[in-house]
Amino acid sequence: MKLYIKNMVCHRCVLVVRSEMEKMGLDVRDVVLGEVSLNGELSDKQKEEVREALTPLGFELIDDKKSRIIEKIKNIIIELVHQKDGLLQSNLSDLLSAGLNHDYSYLSNLFSEVEGTTIEKYFIAQKIEKVKELLVYDELSLSEIADRLNYSSVAYLSNQFKKVTGLTPSHFKQIKEIKRKPLDEV
Repeated sequence: MKLYIKNMVCHRCVLVVRSEMEKMGLDVRDVVLGEVSLNGELSDKQKEEVREALTPLGFELIDDKKSRIIEKIKNIIIELVHQKDGLLQSNLSDLLSAGLNHDYSYLSNLFSEVEGTTIEKYFIAQKIEKVKELLVYDELSLSEIADRLNYSSVAYLSNQFKKVTGLTPSHFKQIKEIKRKPLDEV
């Protein structure tokens, strides 16, 4: 049986969810971003207990198909940007279509309808959060950050950064008061 969980956006989240499930005595086969695979089925009572255990931790059990697809889109993008540094072997639409076995236009329309933004804007917002993280760490030059996140140039990265944040990357780096957003709030 698979359970789909909203707001599971990092490896620490995976560890927390796995730990909670095991504390409940559930036979966990695998936990990945947004998804828990269990050996066996859960009763309605057990599902409710899972919901009650995860909600205070900021997670949400997803029941409907559309919400699961949206969460999978988000998790693919988050993993791509934050674990794989935005390195795409093909374009994003092909990656999502292949990963979710749906036509991209369906995914795009569904995402826009439910989230009120486009997949592309969500992808850009995630990339900008990663840029903020790398700027705060202060280990890479802006040129290295642009290269790492697959930007065609530093100028393109800077323009996109300013469009999203209202600041230039160098100004952001100077003030550092503007906190980064948690990934589930992007």
